[in-house]
Amino acid sequence: MLKDVVITGAGSGLGQALALKFSEKGFKVHLLGRKVEKLKKTAAKLKNPSEIHQLDIRIESDVKKVFSNINKIDILINNAGLGIFKKAENLNKEDIDQMIDTNLKGTIFCAQAALKKMKAINKGLIVNIISTAGKNGKPTESVYCASKFGVRGFTDSLEKELKGSNIDISAFYMGGMNTSFWDGILAEEEKQKFMEPTDVAEIIFANIKDRDKLNVKEVLINSKIS
Repeated sequence: MLKDVVITGAGSGLGQALALKFSEKGFKVHLLGRKVEKLKKTAAKLKNPSEIHQLDIRIESDVKKVFSNINKIDILINNAGLGIFKKAENLNKEDIDQMIDTNLKGTIFCAQAALKKMKAINKGLIVNIISTAGKNGKPTESVYCASKFGVRGFTDSLEKELKGSNIDISAFYMGGMNTSFWDGILAEEEKQKFMEPTDVAEIIFANIKDRDKLNVKEVLINSKIS
């Protein structure tokens, strides 16, 4: 039987790279994201069966509905996120809401929905893609870092809640990647210096391999230039 992996933000960047890696390794991939056209482009590249689920993870009721329609979840990868980079005093309410609602609340909503299925069979893995912004404060990234520090705290607490169960949680903290995340923020030559998402996806996949006697709690991945 195919194992099922659910990936949020699967239409581009690291989400797409992870989808390709898991499909290559024999998983059925559930592609979640707001833009169906992007998800379709990812699905067209996959080797194994996949499902597309249009979802805005900021909307709790929609998260519950989509996850209820996914029959089985062996792995959830909370990858979706966004950043708006300005000095703290220049961030408006919409900027703040977008980052907190997507990066923190969206991660929580998806984890809650997946846990219901995982706890029913006492088996599963939740992977939170956090970024180095969850480790250190950075100028012009105050609220982005706050949202990622929140995910870090949620992850640490959830790991303690799940002690003694067969449900694991892993956190990945990575620096900048050469993806569309930075479009309109950095020049193309600056993006080219960043890590490639395919390389990061390989590292993530290698570290969440199912092992009976261990779980990799967290991994820090940085580029050589950082």
